[in-house]
Amino acid sequence: MMARTVTERTRHRGDRQTLPRWLEIYTKYGLYGLVLGIILGLFALFTNPVPDPSFPWFSLPARFRLPFTQPRIEHWPVSYTVAIWLWIFAAPALFLRGYTKFGNRWGLRPSAWLVGLPTLAMVGLTTYCRFFWPKPSPATWNAPAYTFVCWAYCSTYEPLWSNLAYGVAAIGVIAFGLLVRRSSLAVATEAVFGVLALPLGLPAIYDAHCRSATNGSKP
Repeated sequence: MMARTVTERTRHRGDRQTLPRWLEIYTKYGLYGLVLGIILGLFALFTNPVPDPSFPWFSLPARFRLPFTQPRIEHWPVSYTVAIWLWIFAAPALFLRGYTKFGNRWGLRPSAWLVGLPTLAMVGLTTYCRFFWPKPSPATWNAPAYTFVCWAYCSTYEPLWSNLAYGVAAIGVIAFGLLVRRSSLAVATEAVFGVLALPLGLPAIYDAHCRSATNGSKP
């Protein structure tokens, strides 16, 4: 009973959702990382004629560029590469901040912020990478991807990995449905999704931990 009380107090403060200190620190600096990533990504425009070979139109006229060119890590300039990986590892902070800042507004409950929306993002990103992303050639280990299983696809272009990514996203859809239905299998299912969808699955792992600690299945 004591563990349940402490956990619920940690997660809820009035109408505002709260996070453990370590996760709050990650969320805070993760958001800074996303902004820094935008700055570094745009900086590559001022040093390299075509920062991203997938998007040759993403360029500036020579008169606006600085008189030096960044070295590349595989296909992308150094600052653009750093930007990509900042976005990848900081993306879960968006869902965690939405969870703490907006709570139950717009009809979105914790299960939506921490499981539903990350799952939706994974479906969208997997679909984009599989069917619409102009893939640079050759494939490279330094490929942008928001989950490890997606990285396996983006770094090889092997369809098997993309199929597995859809499979992981399907687990997320099932987990969200089980949470809404308050099923006894919900916590275990969202924990599996969270692990398989890392780093994007971090919010789901946190939610599974909280529900397991409180023995609850609140949607």
